[in-house]
Amino acid sequence: MDIKYYIVEGSALPDVYKRVVKVRRLLEADLNISVNAACRSMNIGRSTYYKYKDRVFEFYEDRRIKIVTFSLNFSDKQGLLSSILEMIAESKANILTINQNIPVNGMAVVVISVETVKMEGGIEVLLDRLRNVSGVAEVRILSRS
Repeated sequence: MDIKYYIVEGSALPDVYKRVVKVRRLLEADLNISVNAACRSMNIGRSTYYKYKDRVFEFYEDRRIKIVTFSLNFSDKQGLLSSILEMIAESKANILTINQNIPVNGMAVVVISVETVKMEGGIEVLLDRLRNVSGVAEVRILSRS
């Protein structure tokens, strides 16, 4: 059997796939909830859940990808790095390392590694939020492991 994988933008998928992912999240978040109760809350049948549970995943749900390293180039303004770190902490990412160079020509470069397993919203949501911070010039993923 030739298995192929596709990355598809969420709005193009049938709603049932999104509900399967939500049921999985419910089961991971609440160990006391039954599969039956989780399926009922998402308005899908247990058979549907079991049919797709090992086949439908969010793009960054892969548990093998736990550490993401990214770089930020931003203005050397007092308090800006602190705001960035606070935003990362709010996302529930676990900061593992921070490497900062001395600012040159008013720009600071920082490389940050985070553990993403317990993150809320996913790494792309966080990086988009960081890109929208006033003074941040560039955010780039360097590696995933």
